[in-house]
Amino acid sequence: MAALETRLSGLVRPLFAVAPVRWIGLLGLCAAYIQGPVSKLTDFPAAIAEMQHFGLSPAAPFAVVVIVFELAASAMILTGFFRWLAALGLAGFTLIATFLALRFWELPAGQERFMAANSFFEHLGLVGGFLLVAWLDLNSRFVLKTKV
Repeated sequence: MAALETRLSGLVRPLFAVAPVRWIGLLGLCAAYIQGPVSKLTDFPAAIAEMQHFGLSPAAPFAVVVIVFELAASAMILTGFFRWLAALGLAGFTLIATFLALRFWELPAGQERFMAANSFFEHLGLVGGFLLVAWLDLNSRFVLKTKV
């Protein structure tokens, strides 16, 4: 089995283990954290309403902080500037926002609960992705000797 894996990875590595694919993967991971703030900037009253909906006050400053944080952290991840720190920041932000916005367990059984539960676990996947980015960045920068 190990020989098969070695052969297959040898075939795939030249196509996927290249810098542009890594950058596209990071862009995909950050896509919602780029689109969200851009959307908030184009309709700031809606951004304020969103903050109010989740009980965040004062709403306008919270909206500004979220916009700046998401754009700055995404830029840091894409450029590699303190990538690990930005990834940990977005992981924490996403985890908090997920428990704040997607409390599916409070909804009655049905389609809305089903969709909220799916979104909740998809967001946990984003958290995992950001943790993996931080782990990989720290390992590659500081050559930590860890085993998976």
